[in-house]
Amino acid sequence: MSNDPLLQPYTLKHLTLRNRIMTTSHEPAYPEEGMPKQRYAAYHAERAKAGVALTMTAGSAAVSRNSPPVFNNILAYKDEVVPWIRNMTDQVHEHGAAIMIQLTHLGRRTHWNKGDWLPAISATRHREPAHHAFPKLAEDWDITRVISDFADAAERMKEGGMDGVEIMTHGHLLDQFISPLTNDLDGPYGREHLESRMRLTTDILAAVRDRVGDEFVVGVRFAPDEAQEGGITAEMGVEIAQILKDSGHVDYLNINRGRIHTDPAMTDMIPVQGMKNAPHLDFAGTVRAKTGMPTFHASKIPDVATARHAVSSGLLDMVGMTRAHMADPHVVRKIIEGREDDIRPCVGATYCLDRIYQAGEALCIHNPATGRELTMPHEIMPAEQTKKVVVVGAGPAGLEAARVAAERGHEVIVFEAQPDPGGQIRLTVQNPRRAEMISIIDWRMAQCAARDVEFRFNTWAEAEDVTALNPDVVIVATGGMPNTMLHETRDEATNVVTSWDIISGDVKPGSNVLIYDESGDHPGVMAAEVAANAGAKVEVMTPDRTFAPDIMAMNLVPYMRALQDKDVTFTVTRRLLSVAPDGNQLTATIGTDYSSHTSEAQYDQVVVNYGTLPLDELYFDLKERSSNRGEVDQSALIEGRAQAIASNREGQFQLFRIGDAVAARNTHAAIYDALRLLKDI
Repeated sequence: MSNDPLLQPYTLKHLTLRNRIMTTSHEPAYPEEGMPKQRYAAYHAERAKAGVALTMTAGSAAVSRNSPPVFNNILAYKDEVVPWIRNMTDQVHEHGAAIMIQLTHLGRRTHWNKGDWLPAISATRHREPAHHAFPKLAEDWDITRVISDFADAAERMKEGGMDGVEIMTHGHLLDQFISPLTNDLDGPYGREHLESRMRLTTDILAAVRDRVGDEFVVGVRFAPDEAQEGGITAEMGVEIAQILKDSGHVDYLNINRGRIHTDPAMTDMIPVQGMKNAPHLDFAGTVRAKTGMPTFHASKIPDVATARHAVSSGLLDMVGMTRAHMADPHVVRKIIEGREDDIRPCVGATYCLDRIYQAGEALCIHNPATGRELTMPHEIMPAEQTKKVVVVGAGPAGLEAARVAAERGHEVIVFEAQPDPGGQIRLTVQNPRRAEMISIIDWRMAQCAARDVEFRFNTWAEAEDVTALNPDVVIVATGGMPNTMLHETRDEATNVVTSWDIISGDVKPGSNVLIYDESGDHPGVMAAEVAANAGAKVEVMTPDRTFAPDIMAMNLVPYMRALQDKDVTFTVTRRLLSVAPDGNQLTATIGTDYSSHTSEAQYDQVVVNYGTLPLDELYFDLKERSSNRGEVDQSALIEGRAQAIASNREGQFQLFRIGDAVAARNTHAAIYDALRLLKDI
């Protein structure tokens, strides 16, 4: 038996959980037609196979038709969900882990124009800022039906083999009843007393317990402190916890803190990179100490040391490492094997959550196998035949290519023009809030070092340098350089600088600065923040109807907080047409895609953020010397087969380019390019 606190078993009712690490309920948005089919099951089975004690699904499964998913959630109100739940629970149980599911009614945290177009219901008339639906006040018959819907859904989950259900209150319908901020009702479920505001939750718990029996785990996830004036206070939260305990129906508490009704509130509850790790851990421990209830918690606990402290100090019974398991589902196995240094770190990019809130699917910014378990490996298998692989470029794409090729057993040599690895991530981490991103590079460098990858830094690779090594495979991962051509022109804009120039410090910000952002990604607002911090008057302009759409909700919050007290304005639906010198100023001609209207404005600096153009000269120099002329068999790439195109009989090696050397994309795309190509080389 290990003495590691994280590896000690924990008894929860009839369950014996094999260690203290869990993934809390979260919705990766993988269902198909509302059902957790094979992709969903494979995602959770991977974590079970690697040793997690408890994997919790759905964040959250909808119990009612008038609680349509805000993203692609499981539809727990449908009978046909049961066999799919059974398929998933069987796979997880086969690997020795327990599995539970979170059930909810979203209340106003959804919209009436989804699903069956039923009106949202709530205990308040006010809409939630994040989801914009004005709800109707719940009537008695709404309440009766919701109670029954929870019980029905819980029964379905038990029939599907779940070990338990978690009732979600936080920010959802039940919390809208509980919080003094969101209960406008009178009567038995009304705002006057805590007991009446709690009544819907306690009635649901009683109905669920009646339906599933005593030998089934029922927990509650809630926020005992809304951290907002007029809301649930910490003292009131302890009272709520005591009411839940005294009901006799609750087996554990899963603690959140704060509210989730706006993007900033959500970001404080689930912090992104640059924010404090484990900010609510001590508070969760206080609730545990005051109630004596089994207590679970997750909120930016990305590393094993923090998780170990949470358990060893008695703050938690089970520690949630949810985003950490998206970065590396094999956390527990690596702890057991004494390989904590091999754990792929969560960098707090929150690409996972931000994608689902834009109706996408959860993906990890630097583990492209997450969510693709049916097609992408988390563990790289050795190749049948070893080869010499030359990689040009040590950014995220090139380093992933080198790592995967080395794990395949190939001899790998990497050229890099700069003295250090990292590519554009080196620019990213110039913002202190985004310093965690360097772990994407550091982890891969460590993995490459352990596999004897040879690096040649400060080396601008020419075609002859590559061919002199007699490679079998050449990977061009040279990235790109900033694009300063304005839209649909053929000439580079003059009199402008790039967002890279400002971020790197190569160019100092002016005093009256236009940030023209046509990419809508991080470099635009990063440059705006640098200029604003230098005291400049800054205008961020985009031709789109919203600014910075590629940054998405939670990652935009820190930028907006940093800019609120600065002289920064945001202009949408305006297109930069040209920039001309005007004395010691610049005159920008500005148009719009919506009409022929144009105007002029003066600045002393114009900064363009318009993606990158590929650095592809080396690729084209090598193209006719390669056996495939650089061609990719896209069907083979998608289906997971080796590349076999041999269109040039005189070619001496296979040639591929990946990442921004192909076209401007993002870090995830670059790493995914490398993994799905190199895993079959």
